[in-house]
Amino acid sequence: MVMYMATLHSVSFLFVIATSSILGIGYCQDSSYNVLDFGATGDGNADDSQAFVAAFRKACRTPGTIQTVNFPPGKAFSLKPLTLEGPCKANNLQVQVDGNVAAPATVGEWRGCEAGCLLCFQNVNGLILKGAGLIDGKGSSWWSSKSNLINTTHEEDGCAPPALLHFHKCDNLNLHGIASKDSPRGHVVIHGCTGVRISNIHITAPEDSPNTDGIDIAFSSQLDIRNSFIGTGDDCIAIKGGSSFINISNVACGPGHGISVGSLGEKGAEDRVQQVHVQGCTFTKTQNAARIKTWMGGAGYARSIFFNQITLIESGNPIIIDQKYCDGGNHCPPAAGAVKVSDVSFRGFHGTSAVEQAITLDCSDLGCTNIVMDRVNITSAVPGKPLRALCNNANGKSGFTAPDVPCLAKK
Repeated sequence: MVMYMATLHSVSFLFVIATSSILGIGYCQDSSYNVLDFGATGDGNADDSQAFVAAFRKACRTPGTIQTVNFPPGKAFSLKPLTLEGPCKANNLQVQVDGNVAAPATVGEWRGCEAGCLLCFQNVNGLILKGAGLIDGKGSSWWSSKSNLINTTHEEDGCAPPALLHFHKCDNLNLHGIASKDSPRGHVVIHGCTGVRISNIHITAPEDSPNTDGIDIAFSSQLDIRNSFIGTGDDCIAIKGGSSFINISNVACGPGHGISVGSLGEKGAEDRVQQVHVQGCTFTKTQNAARIKTWMGGAGYARSIFFNQITLIESGNPIIIDQKYCDGGNHCPPAAGAVKVSDVSFRGFHGTSAVEQAITLDCSDLGCTNIVMDRVNITSAVPGKPLRALCNNANGKSGFTAPDVPCLAKK
């Protein structure tokens, strides 16, 4: 009997090992890798880039449920532009930023024009970036008069300003609790990712800093962005072509250009965006609030877009659909075709507008269809001043809406 039980126990143990191997569970212990142990100084002066790369590669090559790279608190880490690539063996690779991380202080310290971002993550599935630290882009050296447009270059070396954090094909991405400021260009870029959770982040840049979008989304789906603050010199969140199933809730925006779908259809491009839900957000002294912007001559669609329960505090252009968008204020000649805008609703808006034209529905000859406004109550930030709406080629319904939108049928 004793021999039988021992044999049975051995067989069971071998079965567990075999099953674990088949399932890829393994017996590797989850580990934490402190960048200080890989040669980082954390003194705010020395270049700690290679220490981070070494720690990241070690974590990436080690199987486990979560392998963690730590930037410990109380330290300041200086980094040069880096590309951090997967795939990784760990189910989740976590970068814990509790110390402060800084980009190069001057344009000349960046690694030439090939540096499109400070931290570029590619093909790292299950990446987690979290912590109580600050990522400082030190972007002021890039904000010269000749870099005020997104397609122009820096006057000194011909380089376009880089982004701060760029995620390419990083599925099941989780950003939580991080703070970033003063990116040379966009702060967080999500490109080609599926399954992204962003929560409790804090993004800032001066109101006059050019093209410092908070979050840029393109060719990505299944995003959830919530409980965050974004105040920059451009869009708080920009949703660009190829994006779908995006939920944005409880985001405080301002300063900035609002939450924008677009721009879409530039240079005749075919862009598609659908299933965007913006809920419970606040816009404070923003240039725009809820915005859809498309270029003339484009193709594709922007559809099933919903803005609900929005608070406005002295916001410019609280509601705007602009199918004649022209970046930089330059003259854009008319062009045939348009990105089709349809099935868009604005519900539960309340607060104040900083401009007289509080609602703009400026659609192309193609027209915007099934536009719904319900329980929209916008008043002027100047007590007693009347507001108005502009309406071109828009069709749909409105109910309990002020100011009145004459082209929409009354519900």
